[in-house]
Amino acid sequence: MTQQIVLASGNQGKVNELCAMLAPLNLEVLPQSHFNVEEVPETGTTFVENAIIKARHAAKITGLPAIADDSGLVVSALNGAPGIYSARYAGSDANDGSNIDKLLSNMHNIENRDAYFICVLVYMRHADDPTPIICEGRWHGTITHERHGDGGFGYDPVFWVSELNCSSAELSKADKNAISHRGLALKQLLTSLTQEK
Repeated sequence: MTQQIVLASGNQGKVNELCAMLAPLNLEVLPQSHFNVEEVPETGTTFVENAIIKARHAAKITGLPAIADDSGLVVSALNGAPGIYSARYAGSDANDGSNIDKLLSNMHNIENRDAYFICVLVYMRHADDPTPIICEGRWHGTITHERHGDGGFGYDPVFWVSELNCSSAELSKADKNAISHRGLALKQLLTSLTQEK
């Protein structure tokens, strides 16, 4: 029997990636918008705190197990920025383009362009789950000086994957899922969920 899980995200890119990767477990992943769950303010100061806040909120309102993802881009030379503010780096009404513009502007004349994407996935069996499953994946790369490719979302066009000699935005969905921060965190989560079945 297929089990329903609510995904505490309104980001369609994340919903699509997670649904595709969780399909083998016979889990029906539904975005929180399916249940008219409003987004909850991310008041945490870390990726883990924000993911727990989102998962608990979605589980409480729907009565279903919930998965929440908090992820972002961490740039060494910018003291970890944009970090937990990745989605709203250029302001509360920011979009991918304005966030990238601000990042490239802030990195003008910076030589050290090392960065990594981080994804923290939290699975809560119910809203009062005292032992949520917490998984973390990191994907190391560098920030380019200009955009490359038009796939993916977020900072993908300026995140250079040196081992593949292309940007994240130039990868196929399958290739990206195999090596990305979200892919790595999700593999950990799949392992944990399989052991619980």
